[in-house]
Amino acid sequence: MDTYLVGGAVRDSLLDYPVIERDWVVVGATPQQMLDQGFQQVGKDFPVFLHPKTRDEHALARTERKSGHGYHGFEVHCDPGVTLEEDLLRRDLTINAMAKASDGSIIDPYGGQQDIQARLLRHVSDAFVEDPLRVLRTARFAARFHHLGFSVAPETLALMADIVAQGELAHLSVERIWVEMDRALGERNPEVFVEVLRECGALQKLLPELDALFGVPQTPEHHPEIDSGLHTLMSLQQAVRMDAPRHVRFAVLVHDLGKGTTPEAEWPRHIAHEKRGVKLVRNVCKRFKAPNHYRDLALAVCEYHLHSHRALELRGKTLLKLLRATSGLRQAEKWEFFIMACEADARGRTGFEDRDYPQADYLRRVRAVALDVSAADFPDLQGPAIGEAIAEEQIRRLEKLRSENSSD
Repeated sequence: MDTYLVGGAVRDSLLDYPVIERDWVVVGATPQQMLDQGFQQVGKDFPVFLHPKTRDEHALARTERKSGHGYHGFEVHCDPGVTLEEDLLRRDLTINAMAKASDGSIIDPYGGQQDIQARLLRHVSDAFVEDPLRVLRTARFAARFHHLGFSVAPETLALMADIVAQGELAHLSVERIWVEMDRALGERNPEVFVEVLRECGALQKLLPELDALFGVPQTPEHHPEIDSGLHTLMSLQQAVRMDAPRHVRFAVLVHDLGKGTTPEAEWPRHIAHEKRGVKLVRNVCKRFKAPNHYRDLALAVCEYHLHSHRALELRGKTLLKLLRATSGLRQAEKWEFFIMACEADARGRTGFEDRDYPQADYLRRVRAVALDVSAADFPDLQGPAIGEAIAEEQIRRLEKLRSENSSD
């Protein structure tokens, strides 16, 4: 029985990348032998065990053969006769198909080290096409390692396009798709994830609302980059630059979906695109069963991002409405996330990347002014009259803030 460190831990150590998880493959063992040594079995479809002390996952070496569609459409063969090379052969990319022995030597039968040197994401074998999730995984790795110079090998991109053309993505569960999308949003270059999916045709299948933005022009005086899709990717990169959490990045990703529905006759203007986009964003969130806080922020940013950009001009009544519509009056964190997404949008334009966004601090002052009004200011009132009086006073003070800010 031999145990090898495999997959991401080997890859990341060779890249001098932080190793988060360690997975192991055990060759020459039976499930009973693992149990006898104190391992806890957790795998249902094939034997996977947790180490009694480290809790690292140890999987018995196995081979797979496609027998149907989807995640469970594989016949798994697992016995002590399966070799390490056979186990590595079933993996997706060569950089993920290496192992490290107990003496520190690297077992690399499919050229993973060579591809690391060449900065290539290349499939191990033609069996790559048997799992359509590999389209998204490869795009995610492209996003993770883009800053190191990695790109998808042309022959691998061609296989990804074949998977898409054969309709295999339709057999993926929305839960698995969402996990990959969400993880990709957390990478250093999530815009590369979108670009790779678009290049192989997967974006049109998975997020047609986003794919529709590419090639749609915007007014050059406000958007020197012209293309609506490019603007979205630039805004996403600005969100990364601001170290925005993933749900903020998601809101930025879908904030302009309405522009994809603008009639060509109206180009390059996009009047009321923020209103049209709300239904699209809602549909996307429903399709992928996005968490509620993702959905709520995405809807708020889609509908009200222009309010943020025009904040310095808004009347007090409109500012109060904005606070309420975004839940910003009740929760400071939601207000900050809304502002962050809008600032990323404003900076996601050619030549605007480093421009100040004074609306951010102004909107923080707006919230502080509104919160400074309370029921204690109206001791003689009761019932609904208190709420009405609070709103009127908030509007009055916000109007005063607007006037003072204008005079500055």
